[in-house]
Amino acid sequence: MASREEVTVSEDEVRSRYSYLEKMTDLVAVWEVALSDGVHKIEFEHGTTSGKRVVYVDGKEEIRKEWMFKLVGKETFTVGASKTKATINIDAVSGFAYEYTLEINGKSLKKYMENRSKTTNTWILSLGGTDYRVVLEKDTMDVWCNGQKMETAGEFVEDGTETHFSVGDHSCYIKAVSSGKRKEGIIHTLIVDDREIPEAVE
Repeated sequence: MASREEVTVSEDEVRSRYSYLEKMTDLVAVWEVALSDGVHKIEFEHGTTSGKRVVYVDGKEEIRKEWMFKLVGKETFTVGASKTKATINIDAVSGFAYEYTLEINGKSLKKYMENRSKTTNTWILSLGGTDYRVVLEKDTMDVWCNGQKMETAGEFVEDGTETHFSVGDHSCYIKAVSSGKRKEGIIHTLIVDDREIPEAVE
């Protein structure tokens, strides 16, 4: 027969095991949001018995509410370096089923991403074994690389403009040339070490 000590589990251990399990079961939604400074992961826990709501952005806890009598509603927080406004809407679908939708800057995630693809260009490239994600915000001509806003220098060239910056010891520029078609507008091309980088689709 086992002695009592061998089967004793400390209260803290039980609590941490329980909270870990509880944490896993309450995770109801995960979204990935591509912003200029990177792709951010948003996780949402909703305890439908306690009304608990927890929001994590990139693994960091942003909001925690342990007891909520109202199970539906919304949670608003910010994401990324530019403090983009995000809202999770919690709606009851039927009985004990809930629907969770994410809005970015007041638009549904789908609408926001569609709009974003019109206002930004994104390139993914590898230099010397390191991956880089370069984003051009077309309205401001701001250039972001791996979460950092880059120092840029613009210059006019014969057929358009070039926005120069460097990544490590690599010289880069984004060339903006009119397509000649009103619908297409301006075409932006990223050139790194005299080589054209294809645009990424996120």
